[in-house]
Amino acid sequence: MTRFVKLFIAVFALAWSHAAFAEVRMHFHSFNGSVLFGRYPHAFVVLEGTLSNGRAVNENFGFSAKKTTPAILNGPVKQAIITETPKMIRKTNRHFTLTISDAQYRRIKAEMIRWRDAPGDYYSLETRNCIHFVGRMAELAGLRVEYPQKMLRRPKKWLNHITGLNPSLGASPIR
Repeated sequence: MTRFVKLFIAVFALAWSHAAFAEVRMHFHSFNGSVLFGRYPHAFVVLEGTLSNGRAVNENFGFSAKKTTPAILNGPVKQAIITETPKMIRKTNRHFTLTISDAQYRRIKAEMIRWRDAPGDYYSLETRNCIHFVGRMAELAGLRVEYPQKMLRRPKKWLNHITGLNPSLGASPIR
């Protein structure tokens, strides 16, 4: 074997093994909330793993109002993308996990930026809250999504509903 062929095989093997370890997992979480502790029920996604270029991914995103005031009840308000600490994530409900492609990861990140940077007042308790945000992320990952009116303020119940709509997940509802 020539030196060139050996080098080609080594580079190909290295690239192949690197791609084999690439995997980004997307976890769907809910937080039950507690008025006593100042946190409302919430849904968010966690992305972790490695892209095919070797870049590590460890991110989480939820969509919320920038400020929690009574103005939320009167219509759209300024929005914010919020992240949770590892300690807080451990206290939440992980409903199910998907493996996503690099392309899906890029679309999810781009969509998060669109929601974060939308002009004007973009957060709406009724039409664009954390559930709608997580639902959009789920759609980009290939899941079937619905938004029953009675679940729009109940993230845990809503994610259990999404679990039922997508039996291929192999997940069970969280009690």
